[in-house]
Amino acid sequence: MAYNGDVCWELFRLCLRWMRGRGRQTNKKKVYQMDIYVGNLAYATTDEELRTQFSAFGTVASARVCVDRMTGRSKGFGFVEMPNKEEAAAAIAAMNGKDVDGRGLRVNESQPKPREERRGGFGGGRDRRDRG
Repeated sequence: MAYNGDVCWELFRLCLRWMRGRGRQTNKKKVYQMDIYVGNLAYATTDEELRTQFSAFGTVASARVCVDRMTGRSKGFGFVEMPNKEEAAAAIAAMNGKDVDGRGLRVNESQPKPREERRGGFGGGRDRRDRG
């Protein structure tokens, strides 16, 4: 059976469209969560204490105090995730500068960590093209 060239191309396009759409999750809505940075924490502050302090302003999805892997001691900062943007903004406004355990907190919306330019090789950081 011979196929018309236009029919083949149309089938090819339909297959491509189907394959591209397979990986997408169109049914799920993206839930907005604001990630909040909390700095200048007392070293004795726990995840649960951090959650309790921010839950006064609304729903807290997660709260974690960053810990040094080697010593297990707090690094003095943490992150709180709140699903509601307005509640998170109110928490930031109220908690920034607040004195907790004798330390003034620094609270703001978390910014992504800037990516460092990485250079490969073992030449003391210089690239072969730089030599000359």
